[in-house]
Amino acid sequence: MDSFEFNKIAGAVLGTALVVFGLNELSKIIYHAPEPEKPGFAIEVAEAPGSGEAAAETPAAPAESLGTLLASADATKGQAVFKACAACHDPSKDGPNKVGPNLWGIVGRMHGVHEGFAYSEAMAALKDKPWSYEALNEFLIKPSAAVPGTKMAYGGLKKDADRANLLAYLATLSDSPVPFPAP
Repeated sequence: MDSFEFNKIAGAVLGTALVVFGLNELSKIIYHAPEPEKPGFAIEVAEAPGSGEAAAETPAAPAESLGTLLASADATKGQAVFKACAACHDPSKDGPNKVGPNLWGIVGRMHGVHEGFAYSEAMAALKDKPWSYEALNEFLIKPSAAVPGTKMAYGGLKKDADRANLLAYLATLSDSPVPFPAP
């Protein structure tokens, strides 16, 4: 190889490097992204029972009564909210248990008694208490606060409207739906 061929190859490599570095600097000018004050992302994690202040674990009561919220709830929107729940729960009649129990007929069913699912001791201890709309609402706000020791690791559903829509959808998962409480 003579020196002319070497110069062409070296020129092509250096020209390519110049274009790549130039485009990189140009993109920094066009798409300026400021540096965050703290690196990383904030991730909400449910606290373990017994940690934190008691006031921090007490869920806030809804501004409106549950009956009023359910009266204006939309089961179709609740089905969309349920998509997050579907990762662990099956809503179909005679459907399988997943990571969580099947939710067909959950409203009115007793706590911790669905056949074929291994509940936590805390949930099984409530087997004589039915899942009313009020109990489900409290549980969905923050499961670890409503039933300390539950295996459900979900952080909770904070928006009243989303919970009401989800409860309206859960009410449809039954052969004989339980009527909503009075507003």
